[in-house]
Amino acid sequence: MKISEQCVVGLSWTLKDTLGEVLDESDEPVEFLLGGQDLLAKIEEALQGHEPGDRVDLHLEPEHAFGDYDDRLLFLEPRHLFPEALEEGMGFEGLPEGCNPAAPRDRLYFVSDIYPDHVVLDGNHPLAGIALRLKLRVHSVREATLDEVGRGTLGTGFFRMQIDPDESAGDGARPTLH
Repeated sequence: MKISEQCVVGLSWTLKDTLGEVLDESDEPVEFLLGGQDLLAKIEEALQGHEPGDRVDLHLEPEHAFGDYDDRLLFLEPRHLFPEALEEGMGFEGLPEGCNPAAPRDRLYFVSDIYPDHVVLDGNHPLAGIALRLKLRVHSVREATLDEVGRGTLGTGFFRMQIDPDESAGDGARPTLH
């Protein structure tokens, strides 16, 4: 079966920056829903018509990957609003109560700097502003089930970053970095 709209594809990959540094790698295939929310549009476009065993090499500029870096998504917040055990790189789903009310609440924020009285939070995707080289290997292709199409995701979307609204409702489920 060839890759087409609304199918499930098993992929492995190597993701590098333009200097050749490996940013992420998966030797084991992971399934993604095409025609849903799991993959970036340029990746879906490049995969069309391919079949198991094919390899696809992509160069993605920031506008086709995780966007340009937006310094308006940096927030300096009071240190006392955060847990005592705070480390650079930690992620938060939205900002704690008492933080900047203008900050988007449906984002993942990462601690970029910690000062005695303040914390710098970054709402950009960690790969924002970076041109990427992506080597994909197609392992499998199958038709998507009606349930998968209805959900719009297999929940394995590596190539996006957001808080799934239905998961942030406080039912104990944890949104993930995609």
